[in-house]
Amino acid sequence: MKTTSMVIALMLAALPAVALAQSSATTSTQRIDQRQETQQKLIESGAQSGQITAKEAARLQKGQAKVQKMEDKAMQDGTLTDKERKRIQQAQDKEDRNIFRARSNSQRGH
Repeated sequence: MKTTSMVIALMLAALPAVALAQSSATTSTQRIDQRQETQQKLIESGAQSGQITAKEAARLQKGQAKVQKMEDKAMQDGTLTDKERKRIQQAQDKEDRNIFRARSNSQRGH
């Protein structure tokens, strides 16, 4: 229980950083940012409900951070090319599958 509480606290602590990154993004990344936010909420609700273990939540958070880093790197020059957008969307697809699997498997956080 302590581990789950700790993971939830860490996730909540990371939210301002995600919000800051999203607020400074241009309109070309709004869909990417919205999807990141949705995925983040799925991870948090899964951890709170016990569908996701603390270890799974940490792994999923790491995946979310990787996608955010990809977006930040792609936006360094101020534009997001179609190739960069496709690569980020593919990474988000992978994270979607990981989240679904973690929420659907038989492991429980409680």
